[in-house]
Amino acid sequence: MARAALPALLLPLLGLAAVAAADCPSSIWIQFQDNCYIFLQEASQVESIEDVRNQCTHYGADMISIHNEEENAFILDTLKKQWKGPDDILLGMFYDTDDASFKWFDNSDMTFDKWAAQDDSEDLVDTCGFLHTKTGEWKKGNCEVSSVEGTLCKAAVPYEKKYLSDDHILISALVTASTVILTVFGAIIWFLYKRSSEFGFTTVFSTAPQSPYDDDCVLVVAEDECAVQFH
Repeated sequence: MARAALPALLLPLLGLAAVAAADCPSSIWIQFQDNCYIFLQEASQVESIEDVRNQCTHYGADMISIHNEEENAFILDTLKKQWKGPDDILLGMFYDTDDASFKWFDNSDMTFDKWAAQDDSEDLVDTCGFLHTKTGEWKKGNCEVSSVEGTLCKAAVPYEKKYLSDDHILISALVTASTVILTVFGAIIWFLYKRSSEFGFTTVFSTAPQSPYDDDCVLVVAEDECAVQFH
């Protein structure tokens, strides 16, 4: 029973560590760098790109935005190996006629693009972007889609985990380490105590000083009523 005390005391701590390590909402999401991704594989009928976007916002995410070659390659690789996605995936972007430029729905900066060679003389009103999963290039197409074969969504890891300052991270690490040390130390003390009890080793300490006199004899300085006994 004593040996079982250590694992029993550590189980809650290990559970907290497991929760802390899981940055994404659930196991069906895939994490890459500071973001979580999910591919909704069900084909659905839609009236506009907003209907597609609503499928992502329902999960607390937004349509996919891509910001570097590594992220683009990760999405392609996962779509082929795990998600088994279609040839074209709708990207979470739109053409802003006011600025004459493409923008991401999640308001992130347009820092990367991988457009395939196309005729740019066409009118870009109601134009969206599509990721061609066979080549990894982006293509321009009409936003007024009537159906999608799957929706790719993206969400940042929880704000408090991603944007903690270095001081907060250090303090959190120290608190966690202290908790682990104290828990293990307490478990060891409990284990040793139970083990000593099983083998019958008990030590009794008495703080009361023992008197050299008999209990029935009181030394009175003024009167010689009782003889002092020394043993």
